[in-house]
Amino acid sequence: MQSPQWYVADQWRLGKIDRDDAVEAMLRYADAGLSTFDMADHYGPAEDLYGIFINRVRRERPPELLENVKGLTKWVPPPVKMTGSYVRQNIDISRKRMDVASLDMLQFHWWDYSNTGYLDALKHLTDLKEEGKIKTVALTNFDSERLQIILENKIPVVSNQVQHSLVDMRPQQRMAELCKLTGVKLITYGTVMGGLLSEKFLDTNLSIPFAGPPLNTPSLNKYKRMVDAWGGWSLFQTLLQTLKSVASKHGVSIPTVAVKYILDQPGVAGSMIGVRLGLAEHINDANKIFSLVLDEEDINSIQQVQKRGKDLQRIIGDCGDEYRRL
Repeated sequence: MQSPQWYVADQWRLGKIDRDDAVEAMLRYADAGLSTFDMADHYGPAEDLYGIFINRVRRERPPELLENVKGLTKWVPPPVKMTGSYVRQNIDISRKRMDVASLDMLQFHWWDYSNTGYLDALKHLTDLKEEGKIKTVALTNFDSERLQIILENKIPVVSNQVQHSLVDMRPQQRMAELCKLTGVKLITYGTVMGGLLSEKFLDTNLSIPFAGPPLNTPSLNKYKRMVDAWGGWSLFQTLLQTLKSVASKHGVSIPTVAVKYILDQPGVAGSMIGVRLGLAEHINDANKIFSLVLDEEDINSIQQVQKRGKDLQRIIGDCGDEYRRL
C-alpha cells in the first residue's frame, strides 16, 4: 500500500485550505489509483473533507472505485479515564465527520505510558470493532515495549504507523523484529521527510540565510531536526546526491527512490506520502514507485551513506519516543 497522507493540519494553520480545491484534488488521486487517505481527529478539517469527498465518490464514481477508497483516521485522546462510553462517543464523532458507518482503520495514539489507560481504550475499541463500527484497530507511534504489552493482552492490532525514512531507520531495529514474530505491519510516514528528501533541497546550504528553500512548514522544521541529530546537513547532501544518481539511472525522482527503499524494508506494508491538497500534486511520481526496482548497486550505494549517520535509536529512543523526549 502506498497512499497520500494529509498535510491538512499544516495547511489549515497557515490558512491555505480551499475546501473545493482540496476535495477535487482527492478525487484526482483516487481516480489515479491512490485511494487510501490518512487523517486524524486533530488534523484540522481533515475528517470533514473526507466526508465531503466520500459522498462525491458515492454520487459521481462507479461502485468499484468506492470499494477501493479507504479512510484511515487516528484518535489522540487526552489523559482521562478511558470508559466505554467515552471511547464510543469519540469514535462516533469521527464516523459522523467522515460520514461512514464503519471506520476502515482507527489508529490509536497515547502520550503517557505511565498511564495504562491505553489498554482500556484499546479494549473498548476492540469492542467497537466487534460491533462493526471499526473495521480494523491499529496504533500510531507506539514503541516496541508497549506494542508487545498490547499483543500480550490479546488486543488484535494490525499495524503501527511510525516515522521511517532513509535517515530514520529505527523501525528496522526492535520494532521490525517484533513485527516479524507477531505479524503486525508497519505503515510509515515522514518517508520523504516533509519534502527534504527531494531535488528541491539538493545542493543547498541552509546555514546561509535565504540561500536555500525556506523551511516554511512545521513538518520541514521537524525533519530538519532529525537531519541534525542524524549527521548534519553536509552528510544529508551526500545522501541526496547519492539518491539523485540512483533516481537518474531509473528515470525517476529522489522522493520516488526514497519511498521505494522504505517500502522494501521488512515489516513495511505501506507508506503515507504527504500531499498539499489543492496546492501541489505528485501523482506521477507516486505511481512510478510501483514499477521501480532498486538493484543491489543502488541499495549498496545508499547504505554506504547511511552507515556514516548516527544511530537515532541511541539518540532519540524507540519509535514514537521523539514525541515524548524531544
